[in-house]
Amino acid sequence: MSRRAASYDESDVRVRPGKGTRPRTKTRPSHDDAEQAMVVSVDRGRWGVVLDGDPARRVVAMRARELGRTPIVVGDDVSVVGDLSGRPDTLSRIVRVAERRTVLRRTADDSDPYERIVVANADQLLIVTAMADPPPRTGFVERALAAAYVGGLSPVLCLTKSDLADPAEFTAAFADLDLPVVCAGRDDPLDEILSTLRGRITAFIGHSGVGKSTLVNRLVPDAYRATGVVSGVGKGRHTSTQSVALALPDDSGPRGWVIDTPGIRSFGLAHVGPDDIVAAFDDLHTAIEECPRGCTHLGPPADPECKLDDLTGHSYRRAMAVRHLLAAVSGGEGDPAEEPRSPERRNEPLPE
Repeated sequence: MSRRAASYDESDVRVRPGKGTRPRTKTRPSHDDAEQAMVVSVDRGRWGVVLDGDPARRVVAMRARELGRTPIVVGDDVSVVGDLSGRPDTLSRIVRVAERRTVLRRTADDSDPYERIVVANADQLLIVTAMADPPPRTGFVERALAAAYVGGLSPVLCLTKSDLADPAEFTAAFADLDLPVVCAGRDDPLDEILSTLRGRITAFIGHSGVGKSTLVNRLVPDAYRATGVVSGVGKGRHTSTQSVALALPDDSGPRGWVIDTPGIRSFGLAHVGPDDIVAAFDDLHTAIEECPRGCTHLGPPADPECKLDDLTGHSYRRAMAVRHLLAAVSGGEGDPAEEPRSPERRNEPLPE
């Protein structure tokens, strides 16, 4: 028997609340039981991490929802929860990203406002340069040096194929920067470079074809990093497409980590200013505190009152070397070996 509409009252009505009216809490778990880990690889929304810096305790993790789109890169120190057994098909969650101690950044070119973090928390930047085939380019080294100084990394110049050309003339350009130089040709012993890497996290960077992946394979025999050949025009083919952190073999000494980055053809420094570079040197940083506002530290005639000219001795020679570095990295796209992106390609994502 049907009822008349007038006979209904509020007790007969059932209203299902919409999604917008459901109470939600902003309280997030504290994850006090989270374990500390270091990110060693990134691949399509999944991060490989090692627990407590132990390469034998590697797990795969996803980014927790509460982190949103927080960028997580190789070298980051993170906190992880969930299944930490490392068994196949298991997945943990990254719930926190620690403050970074150092950061290596670059842009596609000097006019691109988009900064890409290449590596986090590295202690050193090993700038791998071949003495021939392809020939060395000071422009790339100068730009890598600037990025290292600004990011808080200690730069080291690593020369490969040193048997093909005398490196003395090339390295003389950086002598007053107190830049450490090591040789790592195919026939060179690895003792010197291993002592430089032990107990530290070192990012490797270099043009394609300079022998970077070959060096990594010598240092970490089970790395199996792809190696390529140099083309007839002196440019290498990209062989490493993803950054990855690799543990040096444990020979009872302090463990070191090598972060192999993809070979690159351009190193933009849109995020770097002259004060950022000079501030990396304690004695020079003190001097420029009295420079006039807007000083670019390039000296006369552009900056006739730059206080770097008042320095003496080794500090003055280093100031002149840094001034040369400033002129090199502020002179446009930089080194001829670099291939800046065309306006049509500028919005393309940089390779991982």
